[in-house]
Amino acid sequence: MYVIHNGNIIMEDSILSGHAVLIEGDRIKDLVTEEEAIKISNVEFINANGGFISPGFIDIHSDYIESIVSPRPTSMMDMDISLREAEKILISHGITTIFHSLSFYKKDLFTHKPIRNPETVQQLVESIHETHDRPHLIRHRLHARFELDNIEQIEQLVENIENDKVHLLSFMDHTPGQGQYRDLEVFSKTLKGYRNLSDEEVNVIILERKSREQMTLEKIAEVAKIADDKGIAVASHDDDNEEKLKLVQSFGTTISEFPITLNVAKEAKNLGLQTIVGAPNVLLGGSHSGNLSAIEAIHEDSADILCSDYFPAALLLAVFQLHEKHQKELHEMFKMVTLNPAKAVRMDEELGSIKPGKKADILIINQMEDGYPMLTKTMVNGSLITTTNYRSN
Repeated sequence: MYVIHNGNIIMEDSILSGHAVLIEGDRIKDLVTEEEAIKISNVEFINANGGFISPGFIDIHSDYIESIVSPRPTSMMDMDISLREAEKILISHGITTIFHSLSFYKKDLFTHKPIRNPETVQQLVESIHETHDRPHLIRHRLHARFELDNIEQIEQLVENIENDKVHLLSFMDHTPGQGQYRDLEVFSKTLKGYRNLSDEEVNVIILERKSREQMTLEKIAEVAKIADDKGIAVASHDDDNEEKLKLVQSFGTTISEFPITLNVAKEAKNLGLQTIVGAPNVLLGGSHSGNLSAIEAIHEDSADILCSDYFPAALLLAVFQLHEKHQKELHEMFKMVTLNPAKAVRMDEELGSIKPGKKADILIINQMEDGYPMLTKTMVNGSLITTTNYRSN
């Protein structure tokens, strides 16, 4: 048993002081006053030193594993080693549950990384699945991001869903002229950033991409229902208009990932969809592709969830930046990386808040003199995983 005391507990609706968290086994047993805590015997006391006691972060959209498995375009590291090394990094940023967002592309337009070859992606699916049955630091889950023109892989996707290897499903359409790349000039610049192409070559790619066969609406609905029947949440990616929102919602979609404009984000909220924005977007002060500003969406109450996308450190840093620089309530910003994502992926009965009966995924966060947040302790399932001691000399 542990007692975590002398801290400010991030609750679902407030920040609680003068109390301690009692942990027994892998669960939060109770919240007690500091006076009651000191009377408890046969426990290990953990001093939060006046810092914040937070639920562990739940990151439901992260392709960071790709850069670990394939650190160079032509380099491929062992996948089991990569997952084990990645979780050391992720836990150091407070991420106790990660949804590895693997892209199921027919062909990746932008890079030639072998990590995005269908055979390689499936190997990584298997490696992620195998983490459940071996010693590990954090929870590894799979977010299957399925491109609509990848019709040859539909059968494999369904097989993965039915074999409990998928935990979140999103449908993507990166066809130039809509969604994230509705501005063809942005698409062209992005493509040229990856590859040395002329304008003529870019135009050929655009025409070829627009002509590809895609999943029918009936097939999308069929696969979405298979996922929903397995208790898997379904998301839509880069929504760019109200009509698309209503269409995807008719398939059972409950999450809108990276809505393109503020109006679309607001309409997603009106329809009851949960909206995701990127934490790196907060740190950068805007979208790297010229789309919706995460800060603007949060100010307009049109964003529910922060994800790390490609930079794991962004979650913790964005939470405090939104509070200190943009005057947002701290406990509300914590919900964007804890309870809200837990609800979105249907894990909130077990995870996402500090509440008796829930899994004991706990972070202790202190701040340096300049306010910089530093994670000093992490706990997953009641096991103390890391302790970090910052020094001043």
